[in-house]
This record gives sequence, structure tokens and C-alpha cells, in this order.
Amino acid sequence: MADLLSKTNLFSSCRHSQRDGFSFSFPKKSWNYKSSSVSWFQPLKLKSQALRLSSSSSSDYHGRRVVLHGNEAIPRKGNHRFQPSIKAQTGLRIGKAQKWWEKGLQPNMKEVTSAQDLVDSLLNAGDNLVVVNFFSPGCGGCKALHPKICQLADMHPDVQFLQVNYEEHKSMSYSLNVHVLPFFRLYRGAHGRLCSFSCTNATVKKFKDALAKHTPDRCSLGPAKGLEEKELIALSANKDLSFNYMPKPVQPVIAPALEE
Repeated sequence: MADLLSKTNLFSSCRHSQRDGFSFSFPKKSWNYKSSSVSWFQPLKLKSQALRLSSSSSSDYHGRRVVLHGNEAIPRKGNHRFQPSIKAQTGLRIGKAQKWWEKGLQPNMKEVTSAQDLVDSLLNAGDNLVVVNFFSPGCGGCKALHPKICQLADMHPDVQFLQVNYEEHKSMSYSLNVHVLPFFRLYRGAHGRLCSFSCTNATVKKFKDALAKHTPDRCSLGPAKGLEEKELIALSANKDLSFNYMPKPVQPVIAPALEE
């Protein structure tokens, strides 16, 4: 016990240095604790631990050297105990923001993916009215008009609304002579194209009038026509598009026989 008390007195010889922080002198060794890596109360903690050892009635040590590990509580870089929290932070994912032209879509609204998709959608519509809406993500008028288009689509479930992203299908829009946005074209059955116009949020009445005019039930006398012949030829001639079309052969006109 006397030997332990003599060893604990060594802790009282700690002195403060402005350059190295706290230093402790031990026989044959000198432990230096940098103030930049260990907090200032570490030496006091070591001293209190040694005092508790000296006051203990246990004689298990019998004069053997006591090793105090005062820096085990300091977390080290790469410590495996902190890896789960790091993985949890890196595993967080932020949900993808919905684009404005994807909001409020109705079941009868569809975005066109290619020229072939546009042609097939018009042909498969039958006698139903089809509205082709050309828009651009950076068009302020298109964005302002979009909620009203969705409302009109909800009010007319029998009308098919096709959306064409001008930025993604710019070459196809050029072939269809679309140069102003927002732009609309209406198609129906064997009549093909009914009208074309551009309108904004302020002139949406033009769009409502067109729906009111062409939505009454009508029966076509033939299959759906879709795009006009010259539009199909223009799409087929566009090298940027993977669309093929064979022009219909021109039927010769037979003049009636003249009576003698």
C-alpha cells in the first residue's frame, strides 16, 4: 500500500506548459498530452483513478505496475462504433421532385414518346376527339395553362389528350410546322385534323370553344385518318426520327366514256 501511495504522488507533479500543455513525469518514461488532442481535465481524471486505487482495501496488485488508459473514451477516426450512423446518414434518399407537366394528369392524358407513338395514338382513337398539346418545360404560358387543361380533361373523359414535349421532340415539331407555344391541334376520326390554334391562360376561351364545337357525338364514314399525308411524309424524311412511311399510291382517274 505504501508503494502505491508513493506512485500516486507522482501525479501531483504535473505542471502546465504553454507549449506542450500538460506533462507527467514517471520513472524512466515521460507522458506528454498535447492540449490539441486531449482535453485539459484528462490529468485530473487519471489522478482521481489513482487515488481510488490507493484507497481500495484490495491487495490484488501487491506492488505490481498499474497501467491507466485515460484516452480510451476519445473516439478515433474510423471507429467501427460510428460506422452504422454514417451509413444511416448516407443511406437517406431525397424523393424525386414532380415536374409541373406531370401534376394533375387525368387518365385520358398521355405524354407522347416518339413520332410513331403519335401516329399510332391518333389512328387508335377511332371516332374520339384527340387534342395534341405541344408544350415546353421552360414555357411560362404552358405552365400557367396546364392546370386548366387538366380540369378540362377531367370534364371531358371521352377526349384523348396527347402531350408533346417540345424540348424532347423538337425535330418532330419542326416537321409538323409547330413554331409557337403553347400550341394545340384537334383530330377526329376520318376527318383528320379539325383545327389548329395557339392560346394562353388569358385566351383559354378559344380552347373551350373548340372543345364545345367538336365534342358532340359523330360517326365517321371511315377509319381514323390521323396526321395528314404531307405530315407523314415530312416525318419519314426527317433523319433524326426513326419513322418510316410509304406514301399511298395515287389512283388513276378514269374519265367517263363520251357518248357518240
